[in-house]
Amino acid sequence: MSIPALLVEGDRYVHAAVNSPTEMMALLSVICAGVFVLVSSFVKTMIPLRWLAILSSVGFVAYGALHPSYPMLLLHATLLPINIYRLAEMIRLTKRVRAAASEGDLSGVWLKPYMRSKKLRAGTVLFRQGDLGDRLYLLAHGRIELVEIGTDIKPGEIFGEIAFFAPDRCRRLTARCAEDSTVLSIDEATMRQLYFQNPAFGFKVIELVAGRLSSDVTRLSAELRSATTPDPVGTAAN
Repeated sequence: MSIPALLVEGDRYVHAAVNSPTEMMALLSVICAGVFVLVSSFVKTMIPLRWLAILSSVGFVAYGALHPSYPMLLLHATLLPINIYRLAEMIRLTKRVRAAASEGDLSGVWLKPYMRSKKLRAGTVLFRQGDLGDRLYLLAHGRIELVEIGTDIKPGEIFGEIAFFAPDRCRRLTARCAEDSTVLSIDEATMRQLYFQNPAFGFKVIELVAGRLSSDVTRLSAELRSATTPDPVGTAAN
């Protein structure tokens, strides 16, 4: 269709809209929906983006029903509940992260809804030192032993996060089930999606990793002091 023909068609449509309240409502609905789509192009975080997607779908649904345009109505009536569900998911995640932050919770329980559960028998090696760190774990039940340092992971604690974010992605320790255990895990793709979609989640993950690194430094410092402090009993005996 040529530009003059488009102008004529547009003029005809606007004229019809002015003379019909229904067409006027349809025109306003589609204009608002278009504005929301345009604004969403400049939004970087997921929650505002979902809100704009919902509002634009409402506008397109109204236009599809009033004009009527059944393909548009069907498409956006399908997209609307999907976007509402995804928005509710992001809001729940944000609330969990904020609650964990306010309580100083570094356990990682707030990640549980996004993780997959697996039951493991005693003696099962979850990962070995030097393996690729492609998953992050949460112990739901049982006991996990970090073999090289003889430390146990308690239920509710997250582990494996250091290798998950390390440049070489290699496991520093071996994790073995000291008894029958239930372990939850989240893969890299899901973790990255949550990290980039929700800034609060990203900051909480950074806090989690920093807290674990701080604990490791404190433990190593204590071991170093213990190893370098002379034994007074042994010195006296000599």
